[in-house]
Amino acid sequence: MWFFGKNKKNKIIHPAARILRARFDAAQTTADNQRHWANADSLSADSAANIDVRRTLRNRARYEVANNSYARGIVSTFANDVVGTGPRLQMLRDDDRGNGIIESEFMNWASQIRLAQKLRTMRMARTSDGEAFGILSINRNLNSPVKLDLRLVEADQITTPWSVFSPQGSAVSLKTNSQGQKSIVDGIEFDQFGNPAFYYVLKNHPGSVSVVFEQDYSIVDAGSMIHWFRADRPGQSRGVPEITPALPLFAQLRRYTLAVIAAAETAADFAAVLYTDSPANGEAANLEPMDVVALEKRMATTLPDGWKLGQIEAHQPTTTYGEFKNQILNEIARCLNMPFNIAACNSSGYNYASGRLDHQTYYKSIRVDQADMALVILDRILQAWLDEAILISDYLPLSWRTIMSRCRATPCHQWFWDGTEHVDPAKEAKAQQMRLANHTTTLADEYAKQGKDWEVELRQRAREKQLMNELGISQQTITTSILEKDDESE
Repeated sequence: MWFFGKNKKNKIIHPAARILRARFDAAQTTADNQRHWANADSLSADSAANIDVRRTLRNRARYEVANNSYARGIVSTFANDVVGTGPRLQMLRDDDRGNGIIESEFMNWASQIRLAQKLRTMRMARTSDGEAFGILSINRNLNSPVKLDLRLVEADQITTPWSVFSPQGSAVSLKTNSQGQKSIVDGIEFDQFGNPAFYYVLKNHPGSVSVVFEQDYSIVDAGSMIHWFRADRPGQSRGVPEITPALPLFAQLRRYTLAVIAAAETAADFAAVLYTDSPANGEAANLEPMDVVALEKRMATTLPDGWKLGQIEAHQPTTTYGEFKNQILNEIARCLNMPFNIAACNSSGYNYASGRLDHQTYYKSIRVDQADMALVILDRILQAWLDEAILISDYLPLSWRTIMSRCRATPCHQWFWDGTEHVDPAKEAKAQQMRLANHTTTLADEYAKQGKDWEVELRQRAREKQLMNELGISQQTITTSILEKDDESE
């Protein structure tokens, strides 16, 4: 029996010492597996992903993305699928006029700063660099009443300058935690509660060759810095490339392709060889070994006595060449939850059912990414935009300015993303009609799946129907003709 509690003197009563005997095969170190587990360690998240490790991983990931067409396509396709043409804002307050003004002005500002393109860049950076950074700053050159801008910086520029730790360097105060230890991790200074407080940003990129690199930096408040990464372990402060597990596979894929090409070229370099079955010093005519003879097209010739003409058979590429590449690509794409046909841009081996089944995991991963981007990036940007907009006289409705001045929380809103096209639109339309008929869905949900605002679409539909009535176009006639064509095709 185990007993926990305190005695009358407030001393903790520990359970009696017991010996637990358990054996796990995976915990055993044998001669067969000791080399496999040689690099397993018990380092913390930040120690395992220290500055040198992350720099090496970033450099190798960028190299593969720049030189491997599959890596480039996977990274760009993933960014395009997550961000698409960009998110669209819908305010949910009970004020249609005010909502429309906020939505219109924000989207106009977003187009001015090219927000969608910057979001795609951040998504690509998170895949190849492990993290993306953006600074909320003022840009006076924007053609918009709100001068807020999002300036992207590479992960290499977020680092702790040497002068911070140098006694002769700049006087920068470093906060300490409860144990008196410096709470700073490679360019990010944390407060006593573990929240990011400041970011050290180098003014010049460490790899810049256009100017002489100097250890000059700026200290950016955490309220103005957007840091987006995936924390795979508790206590992780910086991100590692998401394609890290696939980096050795990318190298194997490229090496195998080059080896196959080299083998095929080597076999093709020898047009023909002369060989004999006679023993040395036998009856065959004497020829100079390794001699090269130029051949002419479409000619007839004779061979020396006892010699035969043969060709080297080209065994490359082998019959398993394509299968090997497909399996490597499938394993590479798995770390991004991407199905093989999207990674390879080839659906020749898929049928309708298997394609939809594989895409379910992929689309779920995209929705998770979009929700995370909305929380970490878009909500921060919207709040900063509203804070700047309410300072401009007669720019926002008075009711909105009053609400924002009294409450710091972002008003209720949601983000719409591009919808995914269905493989069979006819089947999806019928399923949608059934869901609406039995009240298991709403128009808002159905339009949201397509990345559309249901209120905007219904108003547009009402205007179309009104114009059709004015022009004498019967909606019933159009619907009947469409149904008749569908029946004939079936």
